Amino acid sequence: MSVAVLSIGANLGDRLAALQSVVDAVRPWLVAVSPVYRTAPWGPVPQDDYLNAIVIAADDAASPSEWLSRAHAAERAAGRTRETRWGPRTLDVDVVAVDDLHSDDPVLTLPHPRAAQRAFVLVPWLAAAPEAVLAGVPVAELVEALPAGERDGVRLQPGAVLV
Repeated sequence: MSVAVLSIGANLGDRLAALQSVVDAVRPWLVAVSPVYRTAPWGPVPQDDYLNAIVIAADDAASPSEWLSRAHAAERAAGRTRETRWGPRTLDVDVVAVDDLHSDDPVLTLPHPRAAQRAFVLVPWLAAAPEAVLAGVPVAELVEALPAGERDGVRLQPGAVLV
């Protein structure tokens, strides 16, 4: 069984619909989905807040490259373009982890190289899977180690539910 953790986010257009489209795309393999959180954008480009969530999916037949293909297909379906690094997005789907695999492949580094420092990944992941572990460290410990301001910047989005 291949279990993938996908971080999903959007800050353009109908953000909740974009996130829902990922849940719908992986529904045959869906294990868990986090609540939806609102977060400030990360990086140097001025832009609107993001809606973020975590999706956990499992498939006997999926390799890490298959999870990446599914992530890219979901982005394409949402009209994602890659024009500005750290710029606004209709949808961003990152493969955070697949099982406990470690890979330095430049196409898909596992686990995601910056996941352990990103509150917008860790807080939703902890909500979806309280016992989750990233690179041998409990996600709960990684969340606790983040600066309070970063943790507090990941806020539940009232009324936003992914089903």
